Amino acid sequence: MPALVRRAAPGDMQALLELVSEHAAFEQATARPDAQALSEAIFGPRPRLLCWVAAVQGAVAGYMTATCDFSTWQARPFLYMDCLYLRATARNQGLGARLLDALREHARLAGITRLQWQTPEWNQAAARFYRRRGARELRKRRFVLELEEGEG
Repeated sequence: MPALVRRAAPGDMQALLELVSEHAAFEQATARPDAQALSEAIFGPRPRLLCWVAAVQGAVAGYMTATCDFSTWQARPFLYMDCLYLRATARNQGLGARLLDALREHARLAGITRLQWQTPEWNQAAARFYRRRGARELRKRRFVLELEEGEG
């Protein structure tokens, strides 16, 4: 069975939850994905998150998620790729490029002309991959301000 890239389906949720946790550990972080909230964000009546999966021999081995955002400076929408992750066994098979191509095609069909994302400073393999795909780097720092529930 050949490797394929497709939009995520509700039956992929368990694999997605496992991959999200693996991805966070890979990036030396912690994730506590809530299955219900993530499922609602991807498959609910008003989806907020686009999601694709990469399957190898029928098993989900990677995923990519994105949101649609709006750029004040460009005065137009852009797609923000929140995650792109492949298990080590699924890397170097062209699946990362195929996931990124799926996002490019989605953007093209939606009339969106810009994709944005970030990767950890230390992940030089990812940086090389993105440069080979035609991306350019912007130098910025990312900040996170955690708010208590009900605050803000």
